[in-house]
Amino acid sequence: MDMRYESIVDCPSNAGGLVPAVGRSRASEWWHGVKAVDPTDVPALSRALGELHDAFTLESADGTIAGCAPACTLENLGDVTFCADHGIRYAYLAGAMANGIGSVEVVEALGRGGLLGFFGAAGLSLQAVEAAIDRLHRHAGRFTYGFNLIHSPNEPDLESALVDLYLKRGIHLVEASAFLDLTLPVVRYRVHGIHRDGAGRVVTSNRIIAKVSRVEVAAKFLAPPPAAMLRELVGSGKITREQAELANQVPVAQDLTAEADSAGHTDNRPALTLLPTMLALRDRLQAEHGYAQPLRIGAAGGISTPAAAAAVLAMGAAYLMTGSVNQACIESGSSDTVREMLAQAEQADTIMAPAADMFEMGVKVQVLKRGTMFAMRAAKLYEIYRARAGLTDIPAAERASLEKTVFRATLDEVWVQTHAYFKQRDPGQLERAARDPKHQMALVFRWYLGQSSRWANAGEPSRKIDYQVWCGPAMGAFNEWVKGSFLERPENRRVVTVALNILYGAAVLTRANHLRSQGFRLPPGCPPLAPLEPTELERRLEVTTRGG
Repeated sequence: MDMRYESIVDCPSNAGGLVPAVGRSRASEWWHGVKAVDPTDVPALSRALGELHDAFTLESADGTIAGCAPACTLENLGDVTFCADHGIRYAYLAGAMANGIGSVEVVEALGRGGLLGFFGAAGLSLQAVEAAIDRLHRHAGRFTYGFNLIHSPNEPDLESALVDLYLKRGIHLVEASAFLDLTLPVVRYRVHGIHRDGAGRVVTSNRIIAKVSRVEVAAKFLAPPPAAMLRELVGSGKITREQAELANQVPVAQDLTAEADSAGHTDNRPALTLLPTMLALRDRLQAEHGYAQPLRIGAAGGISTPAAAAAVLAMGAAYLMTGSVNQACIESGSSDTVREMLAQAEQADTIMAPAADMFEMGVKVQVLKRGTMFAMRAAKLYEIYRARAGLTDIPAAERASLEKTVFRATLDEVWVQTHAYFKQRDPGQLERAARDPKHQMALVFRWYLGQSSRWANAGEPSRKIDYQVWCGPAMGAFNEWVKGSFLERPENRRVVTVALNILYGAAVLTRANHLRSQGFRLPPGCPPLAPLEPTELERRLEVTTRGG
């Protein structure tokens, strides 16, 4: 390609400076200190694209410049203020995976690698969550970590108790997920301890990163807390009147993740339409409220490859959040059997199924379809729930079928176990079940939905056909990307190695797209995006990938 620059062109050199070009075509006269690459030498071009710290030009044999690629380090992907505010190196988060699948080991590895992980507190007892807090507090001050706060519409006391625990134990960062609306506990968490510092600035001790797929819910998280909720908190003595006034100056969540087609609770929204909508909402609400700290929008759902990461970053995402791929890594709280199943998944191997925590509301989660009958059996239970008034209303033949194939126990036996569980977790559910046979039926059916994920995490061999494995199409895309590489094998998948390979590939693609935007046509297969072994990845990034 014969491209001659006839105006001032700026491109960063190795030292980060800008070099002007005024009406000249000889690189040696104005691209001072920038590496020149022959655009016809495909191996050299591929190598240059992978050397992220070095800017380079495409210079033909006669000295004609065909384009330039600026440096693009992993630290500069996303919003650098997000990284600075949260004390992390890379704008990459691992979302919380319930029942401890987002394990302490996942959070520790990511933290040591300069990334951010959230412990999967949803579905666990308060005692189990506190044990995780104890373990992670040993690393206090060494790296950033957070805990999940999931919306529990059927167990509001549990949501409130979890907030009490976080406030008591000094957990200052949570990922708020699956919220259908703001609740008093999540608002209380945000405004607890709000004050002015010595310079008169409003300071919030607790931060929320909300994960949301609906615009109407996002608008509430990006706005100040509702006045009615603040009045209720003042009335109960949880906050002072002065704190309520200060709360009007901050959003419930400064950072919000636009959750597209993901594992678990999802509306299956496409990222290409959801993210721009959320970015526009951010701009509108920032202009309306004039927050001292601007709002930021990240992206989640479907992100498991360099191409997906590069796409949402190019659209303006402040950070990335991954999910399914982390469950497939050896640090997750899942089982080796599930990791093997996930490694075989393709993009079409997912399906929507009733959610255990919002069963009665008809809310669904996205799960793995291949190798399990969970989704079909859970859907049958919801169909029966809709049609029947209670357990005694289920026809004898249908009841016998459920007891033999789904529960592998009588419904009376399951109710005994369910009763014992809720007696410890939330006795109010039992009081309601005593008054309402349909609610009793829902609790029994939720026993199967809850146990199915625990069987999967434990790798219970006799229940493999009933495994509930939260999974989105991103898992299949990841498997396609890593096929033939060392990451094809489940035992080689580590959360930091996966994360840095995704980010590295995204940076390479960003540089390649910079050349494309100048009219340069990259040859087929360039740049190569196959995952790199940890030692080679470390060499190219010039960082220590501890934990990967």
